[in-house]
Amino acid sequence: MLVIGGYGAVGATVTGTLEEWFPGRVVPAGRDVARARRLGGIGVDIGDVPGLGRVLDELADVRVVVLCVEPRDAGPARLCLERGIHLVDVGASHRLLSLVAELDGPAARAGAAAVLSVGVAPGLTSLLARRAHEAVGGARSLDLTVLLGTGERHGADAVRWTVAGLSEPVTARPQRVALPGYGTRTAHPFAFSDQHTVRQTLGIPRATTRLCLDSRPLTAALFGLRRLGALRGTRRPAQQRLFTRAFGMVHLGGDGFALRADAHNGDRHAVRALTGQGQGRVSGLVAAHAARAVYTGRVSAGVHHIEQLDVLADLPERLAAHGVTLWEDENWERR
Repeated sequence: MLVIGGYGAVGATVTGTLEEWFPGRVVPAGRDVARARRLGGIGVDIGDVPGLGRVLDELADVRVVVLCVEPRDAGPARLCLERGIHLVDVGASHRLLSLVAELDGPAARAGAAAVLSVGVAPGLTSLLARRAHEAVGGARSLDLTVLLGTGERHGADAVRWTVAGLSEPVTARPQRVALPGYGTRTAHPFAFSDQHTVRQTLGIPRATTRLCLDSRPLTAALFGLRRLGALRGTRRPAQQRLFTRAFGMVHLGGDGFALRADAHNGDRHAVRALTGQGQGRVSGLVAAHAARAVYTGRVSAGVHHIEQLDVLADLPERLAAHGVTLWEDENWERR
């Protein structure tokens, strides 16, 4: 198994977990050759698709590639899937996930499986959405709320993605939401990829995703700036790099996170929630479980989002040993 970005905030957990399960079969890789080699890995630049092809030629026994860094396009995914190599993609960009999803046909013909929407959000959010959706007998609308800790040191891709999301136009309104362990918070519309994918994968007509941070002042400041239009400039590369560096230096809160899914079908309403510590670590654990599933042949050929796979449906329970708590009791808000 080749883990690209295997030494980063998410990738180090992927590499370490898979190495425990499959000793000697995991190769960490990335653009920082020195860091990769310190872990016994190799240098790979995800932006150089021909170079990735040469690496796969040299490592002829690679059966799974885990992408823990986000490429510019679907080129790396196409290269892997057309060669019959399974893929696990930790990316969170709806545009890129859509491009990879279009490779379902080539992947199926080559006998390769791909698992997308892998991590905390998307990922565990999508699994919560599935549970709430099933609890109401098929949701007509879904609200997903994500609270992220601002004290955690996230990888550059995660920070860049968050900054880009803050510049995206939104039409939904903020919402007051109770989250286990954090009380009632104001969550603001934010373009997580789930709001697009669950409409297709679960058949939910309307889905909205919202975000808040564990730091109330930082949440108010960021979304106040967005409301005033001050973050529109982050769509331009230079301004995006500036905001990414600045945001990456802010560590005001803790490392916890909380997720909530509200499904509605007429007068039926179901709530599912989940809490944990260390978004990057838990995202890595989710990716490792997905990689193990495809490596051991438990995922059929083709491209799948995580919520489509029964083999990964019980991930919240499996992650309990790592401090993740699932809240399925509808009275959890009163505890």
